[in-house]
Amino acid sequence: MDVRAPHELVEDLFRHRYGRLVAGLVRRLGPARLDLAEDVVAEAFLRALRAWPAEGVPERPDAWVFRVARNLALDTLRRRVELGGDADMEQPAAPVDAGRAEPDDGPADDTLRMMFTCCHPALPPDTRVPLVLKTVCGFGTSEIAAALLAREAAIAQRLTRGKARLQGLGARFEVPPPRELAERLPPVLEALYLMFNEGYRAHRGEDLVRPDLVEEAVRLAALLAEDEHTTRPEVHALLALMLLSGARLPARVDALGDVLTLAEQDRSRWDRRWIAHGFEHFRRSIAGERLTPWHVEARIASLHAVAPDYASTDWRAILAAYDQLVALADTPVVRLNRAVALAKVAGPRAGLAELAALDGAAELGRYGLVPAVAAHLHWQLGEHDAALERFQRALTLTCTGPEARLLTRRRDACRERVPAPAW
Repeated sequence: MDVRAPHELVEDLFRHRYGRLVAGLVRRLGPARLDLAEDVVAEAFLRALRAWPAEGVPERPDAWVFRVARNLALDTLRRRVELGGDADMEQPAAPVDAGRAEPDDGPADDTLRMMFTCCHPALPPDTRVPLVLKTVCGFGTSEIAAALLAREAAIAQRLTRGKARLQGLGARFEVPPPRELAERLPPVLEALYLMFNEGYRAHRGEDLVRPDLVEEAVRLAALLAEDEHTTRPEVHALLALMLLSGARLPARVDALGDVLTLAEQDRSRWDRRWIAHGFEHFRRSIAGERLTPWHVEARIASLHAVAPDYASTDWRAILAAYDQLVALADTPVVRLNRAVALAKVAGPRAGLAELAALDGAAELGRYGLVPAVAAHLHWQLGEHDAALERFQRALTLTCTGPEARLLTRRRDACRERVPAPAW
């Protein structure tokens, strides 16, 4: 029996099951009713918050939420038919019994079907990944904007445009046939990558990591890797990256939830099973002829995974891999990560010069890692005033509670002229 308070259970259920609940409803209602599915799932969670403290938590909470959401959707559709506003749609079925209201019953996986539906080639390309992050991950507009380094207003417009287009498509809720996979698979992989990244390092809130998102991204990528139509080298490369990086999750925070940097982590806590599976998929990823960014990022993760301790990290090989990555995907974030590797190999001054070249990148204007990295490099050089200024800048930008506490501790140590630690 779950002994958590009802509001804690509802929050946990929302974080873990929102995407599957929406996808399960869309399978029944059709992609044209995506907005309705999202609305009724949100309302069902609100009703759970009101009902469960008084009536007790049901034996199967997710089935309860799904039943309430589905019946709300059916009631809404009936009213639309009665008012003549939805007369062209088929009459909705009768409400289902709670015992049979499974949010994820049916074949294969509704979440993957939802992702491929949101990546329909007829949708504007810049709407596909935001739609996936909204419907499958339950991300808010601000979270999507942070993940994509975009403005919230722009993301809101993309979501509105994408949903409107999806409603007019008559799209089917399915993993597409093989002939359509080449166009739909890349944005699905990008969305999985962003889902994983948000779980590995959240952009806001009091938790640095969200294991539920990491595990869901790995689960979905594994389904793609196992399916005969989608078991492609780039899928294995992305899954390898997730497993090799996600293996560090148990060591990324301490008992209080505070950040442990790579230099501080207890590597005995890294998940060796995930590392082994990661290398298995990495080996399978090299079967293809095309090198993708996922391959290179998996290579970087593998170099961290094989290092027995922080001092043994092969930073020259990592820098060479980032040089490859820049050639394949020259983005400001890749350049930022390369600056860190360059600083490890050639010293802080070289890293700062690389960062200076990013000053004009509008995407990084509110990305707190840029001033945080610069602060540490200045601190290593003994340039304390410059370091303090950049620590303050980093603290003004959106970040999680654990990251803010780490930056505060580092700023205070820098102010006291304590030598910069390894990072």
